[in-house]
Amino acid sequence: MSSGTSNPRGESLWASGGTMFAGVLMLVYGILGILEGIAGIAKDDVYARIGDYVYKFNLTTWGWIHLVLGILIAVTGYGILKGATWGKAGGVALASLAVVVHFMWLPYQPIWALISIAIGIFVIWALCTDHSDRDAHRGGQAAGGWGARSTSTGPGPFAEGSGGADPGPPGGQDRTPPAAP
Repeated sequence: MSSGTSNPRGESLWASGGTMFAGVLMLVYGILGILEGIAGIAKDDVYARIGDYVYKFNLTTWGWIHLVLGILIAVTGYGILKGATWGKAGGVALASLAVVVHFMWLPYQPIWALISIAIGIFVIWALCTDHSDRDAHRGGQAAGGWGARSTSTGPGPFAEGSGGADPGPPGGQDRTPPAAP
């Protein structure tokens, strides 16, 4: 495409770049959750509830929820940045849980809860739309985590519509390396 929104393998550059950004967001978001949890545990009157709300918990309980969730989110964000195979699935699950928790946290910090919900939705989108790990199994990307360069010159043997045959490089060039002298 000429719009610059995809690479030669058809991946969305927004999604692949978004995955790294999602990892950074999760790492920072987790650290902020840890600090938020410590504040709720250390002093029970740090946060004031705005209005009456169905989901009432003691602020110390909310502190522990944010502390544990923050630790898990930070570790998962680090895993995503390192290219761990469990990182993306764990990231989607924890971001989904964080969205629900921050919805329930709305009466205590409404603006931060809405920002957190938006961050969680972005993280879920970024992790679900990036398929670079699937392409790595097809030979579309070299192993090694972030920054690894692709050595593939074509769509690969398992690409859609290829019929199982790798068409090779454009122009019918030979892939065999020159013989050693």
